[in-house]
Amino acid sequence: MPGSVNPSRARARSRSRREPLAAKVPEITALFWVIKILTTGMGEATSDFLANGNAAVAGLVGVGGFGFALWLQFRTRRYVAAVYWFAAVMVAVFGTMAADGLHVVLGLPYYATTALYALFLAAVLVLWHRSEGTLSIHSITTRRREVYYWCTVLATFALGTALGDFSATTLDLGFRDSGLAFLVLIAVPLAAWWKLRMNPVPAFWFAYVVTRPLGASFADYAGKPASIGGLGYGDGTVAAAASVVIILLVGYVTVTRSDIQRPADAAGPVDGGPVVADAAQVGAMARQYD
Repeated sequence: MPGSVNPSRARARSRSRREPLAAKVPEITALFWVIKILTTGMGEATSDFLANGNAAVAGLVGVGGFGFALWLQFRTRRYVAAVYWFAAVMVAVFGTMAADGLHVVLGLPYYATTALYALFLAAVLVLWHRSEGTLSIHSITTRRREVYYWCTVLATFALGTALGDFSATTLDLGFRDSGLAFLVLIAVPLAAWWKLRMNPVPAFWFAYVVTRPLGASFADYAGKPASIGGLGYGDGTVAAAASVVIILLVGYVTVTRSDIQRPADAAGPVDGGPVVADAAQVGAMARQYD
């Protein structure tokens, strides 16, 4: 009938308006890893600082900030540095609270919380790979893959928090030595990828998990009092200092656009395979650079 709208076409148009136009994550550069480690330290220090204050404020910042940040991230249709890193910071804060909550509230030992979050992360990765056929972050060009990505990020933060606490307390390494141990550990996937041609996808997620206890260990070392092995600068001071550096670095990549994936890269390689994309997808992503 004239003027009528086909319901299936209307749903398709609505869905296409919600789908990303381009990859929703930054290009992986050295600066990416610097900012990522800073967010982990900032999230650890912020969570601990809030935990020592008003519980209602902590809940509002942790849960409310987490929800608001992801709402902003999912509303954008392409990668926006400030929005993405704000989401990463709030996931860091919320993930720390979630991991600490199981230990403090439920009394689970750190080895148990580490194992629990490791299983959670493994389950998310298995479901993601089974659904999409790839775990590559260069493939984050659909809403479903973006959901899987942020679930994985949350799981890595929770696992990293538990792993860092397990190392520092259960293994009795302390904050500084834990940080040094994770600094050595994060070099393993780098060396394996560089020298042994390790598949970049598992190498990336290996390193991504380790950034959490690495950053958190050094944040705790700087912020915690000397009586428990820290330098005594305070969690609030460490959180504020890390926030300033993060803002400056995110401002830099926003201006230079050095962290935006190129359309050919963002098309999405399968694990260990070639880049695949149809003309329409590449054309849509290319509009990001018009």
